[in-house]
Amino acid sequence: MRSDACSASFTVQDLRTCGINLNHWYGVAQSQEVTTEPRPIVLWGQPIVLYRDSGGQVQALEDRCPHRQVQLSAGQVRGDAIACAYHGWEFDGTGHCTHVPYLSATQKRPTCRLKTYPVRELDGFIWLFPGDGDAAAIAPMGLPEWDHLNYIASWTTIDCPGHYSYLIENLMDMYHGHLHDNYQAWASAQLQHIKAHSDRVDAEYEAQSYYKIDKIWSVSQLFIPALRRLHPEPLHVSYRYPHWASTLGDDFKIYCLFCPVDQHHTRAYLVHFTSLNAFWRLHKLPVPFRRWVKNSLFNSARGLLNGLVEQDVAMIQQEQAAFLAHPERKSYELNGAIAAVQRLIWQQRHAEGGVD
Repeated sequence: MRSDACSASFTVQDLRTCGINLNHWYGVAQSQEVTTEPRPIVLWGQPIVLYRDSGGQVQALEDRCPHRQVQLSAGQVRGDAIACAYHGWEFDGTGHCTHVPYLSATQKRPTCRLKTYPVRELDGFIWLFPGDGDAAAIAPMGLPEWDHLNYIASWTTIDCPGHYSYLIENLMDMYHGHLHDNYQAWASAQLQHIKAHSDRVDAEYEAQSYYKIDKIWSVSQLFIPALRRLHPEPLHVSYRYPHWASTLGDDFKIYCLFCPVDQHHTRAYLVHFTSLNAFWRLHKLPVPFRRWVKNSLFNSARGLLNGLVEQDVAMIQQEQAAFLAHPERKSYELNGAIAAVQRLIWQQRHAEGGVD
């Protein structure tokens, strides 16, 4: 909607306080985090409770009991319903009240209904659609490598005290590699091309990679810095609103799934994949053995990811604090990919489904 608003200019103050487009799928939890114990999340100011029903299906309701307005997530799951901790009122996956423990024979069960959210369990994560648009018409980004036998997965969480625009700019900016010391997989990035669309920005860099995963022993480069050797590799980064994806040569893929909490807080999942595609002999072995290899190496790069996240979050925290103290100050940006990302954030905020 409002194509004129989409093309309008905006200030730094506008960008650092703008909302999100709700008509997208957001990665809100890792699959193993959602059980029959209620799990509370917040997505752009909306408190939501996730839980698995008796059939193992994930349900998502607003985290509020309409009786006394307390959090449902403090309660417990009973079969297909979630029971409030306060008085035991129960609500099913459709948001309807299904049981009140002390309801008398002369009373009718309340007709209140909670807001529910479309959810999908896909590629190891729970994806939630918070908007009022057609969820079926939009596909989650997905992580096709998650179950693929040729990729080793690792993941960690990002809990960032800053507006989500800071985190996506950090991820799109490949010029800050010197911040990460031994955690960085590449060096000397040079921006080659930028392509901007209505729902994504793609940036192509040329970088010097430290890793080349082409022999069995070469996997040890991930843990032994002395074995690493620089060589040129293409580095692709993409803001596929509202998430991020990157590839470094043929060996590494990284995704970041965003769950913006509010204007000053962003949660996200960083997911790393190491490719085993070069090991052609491995692919001839029985599938159960290949699955064992994949599962045995699961989360082997988590320490690396945590180191990267800690350093990036420290910078973003300073950026957010500086903006709050002096929102009038101008920032000087030389990376064209960042300007393209900022325009996309602003355009999506003003598209159908955008909210502040």
